Amino acid sequence: MDHPNNNIIEQEAPLLDAYSKTIVGVAKKVSDAVVQIKASKQQQNRRSRNRRSQQAFGTGSGFIISTDGFIVTNSHVIHQANKIEVMLQDGRQFLARLIGDDPATDLAVIQIDSDHLSTISFGNSDTLQVGQIAVAVGNPYGFQYSVTAGVVSALGRTLRSNSGRLIDNVIQTDAALNPGNSGGPLVNSHGEVIGVNTAIIQTAQGICFAVASNLAEYVVSKLIMDGKVKRAYIGISGQTIPLNPRTQQKYQLAKRSAVLIQGVEPDGAAYNTALQKGDIIIQFNDQAIHSIDDLHRILDETTIGKEAKLSILRAGKLGKVNIIPAELA
Repeated sequence: MDHPNNNIIEQEAPLLDAYSKTIVGVAKKVSDAVVQIKASKQQQNRRSRNRRSQQAFGTGSGFIISTDGFIVTNSHVIHQANKIEVMLQDGRQFLARLIGDDPATDLAVIQIDSDHLSTISFGNSDTLQVGQIAVAVGNPYGFQYSVTAGVVSALGRTLRSNSGRLIDNVIQTDAALNPGNSGGPLVNSHGEVIGVNTAIIQTAQGICFAVASNLAEYVVSKLIMDGKVKRAYIGISGQTIPLNPRTQQKYQLAKRSAVLIQGVEPDGAAYNTALQKGDIIIQFNDQAIHSIDDLHRILDETTIGKEAKLSILRAGKLGKVNIIPAELA
């Protein structure tokens, strides 16, 4: 008489086989395009009397997107590096040059001069579904070309970048990531890049984040063409504050918070002379503003040099002023 567990194992075997074949197939397809990055950075030795600089090293991952050697990685992996080394899976090593760095999305592009390069392409992150397979390839703790698999745990997360701006539409996954995985690809079952691995919550298990491929592809194209992503600014310092409920009701405001201007940059590139310290910004053109992050999202390259109308509260009264955002250096 067959043991019931044997029947279960026999029934599940083809399913496990199919899953294993998928992961193995993805690993074979993308691994040759994944690189290890070693970034050298000068650091001042504050304890030393003569303040000599010391060489510090950081490691991360990246992936090749074109046969002319463009590599995508994280900004924090190569930021302020004076030497960037790239190692391919076949053992070849190259010095890379920085093409562009965007700390606001934690993305960067570097380039190597080589031939016979394997590449991978971006997939469409807008079609992702929670629960679908996600495979991460990278170099955690220097262990080269490690593959981990999991699922897309959640979509539409936001993540604070090192620059202070929010990265929108971040993918959450439980594919295990560790230091050194940063900049590596998160791919789907077809071997297409659906995200760029960027962060983990170290005190948690299985909560990892990747910048969605559609955002990454847009930023990467801008970095390759212009060396940077253009953004606008209006020359103010401010903070998010809650609105007085009476004020909110009086002016029928949709949001419960807004942005208080704490300071206005004088004689800057942005035309902002109509703004004053103490003004509360509640709208940019027709878009409600309830946080500094809202302003960051709106102030993209399409607003540079174009007149905009801000709705503000000044001394308890609602008014409108005109500004012209400038390009953020």
